Amino acid sequence: MTGRIAFQGEPGAYSHQACRETYPDFEDLPCRTFEDVIEAVRTEKADLAMLPVENSTYGRVADIHRLLPESGLHIVAEAFVRVHINLLGVPGARIEDVRRAHSHVVLLPQCGAFLRQHGIEGVVSPDNARAAREVAEGRDKAEAALASDLAAEVYGLDVLARHIEDAEHNTTRFLIMSRNADASRRGDKMMMTFVFRVRNIPAALYKAMGGFATNGVNMTKLESYMVDGSFSATQFYADIEGHPDDRSVQLAMEELEYFTSELHILGTYEADHRRP
Repeated sequence: MTGRIAFQGEPGAYSHQACRETYPDFEDLPCRTFEDVIEAVRTEKADLAMLPVENSTYGRVADIHRLLPESGLHIVAEAFVRVHINLLGVPGARIEDVRRAHSHVVLLPQCGAFLRQHGIEGVVSPDNARAAREVAEGRDKAEAALASDLAAEVYGLDVLARHIEDAEHNTTRFLIMSRNADASRRGDKMMMTFVFRVRNIPAALYKAMGGFATNGVNMTKLESYMVDGSFSATQFYADIEGHPDDRSVQLAMEELEYFTSELHILGTYEADHRRP
């Protein structure tokens, strides 16, 4: 299988790494924003979109849950990608030369212990891959970037210290989206993702969730988020284990639908083999 896959960020970003690991035969298409990634697939500039949804260290990726239902795309796969952070410097630099390390605001605290140990100041950059590119362009041994192995390869930087993140479990979950839905049973363990709003009746959420418990369907994620800035309009995002053809899933979804005002299935896909 070949094609083009879009991701948010510059070449060398962790989303780029996810594309390389998951679809090595695809051509990579960097995009400026998540909206641009979605639009690239919608307009057939790309076949797939690689979108991060959550990280084991810093939690949910902002805005993604809002964008998914509006995208018109369908989830066709998921990928869990280990995030290794490296200190990257210009060729010939040593750790002792580095005074400042540039990276995205969420990456800097994840390397706090290493930076304090070596007396390196963390400097916020809009993007870790951009930080790597700018360090390469600056050619200053005092400046370094916190980024991926791929970023070092792309921009010709030396890895001065490898895998310096504080948390050993640092992993990002990505969803792969396509213009075309695929609800076929593609593996032994399948997942479904959907969003819904409950009806305005007492204990609606409790009643809506009851069908999953009574039918033995495992819900691996349930998150709420505000809709259109309204404190009264709450939408829920859910992941469950199972396939639409499973009788237990059918019964649970029928009960859910009775207590919801809106229900939108985002995709049915095989569970990634690296799923915890």
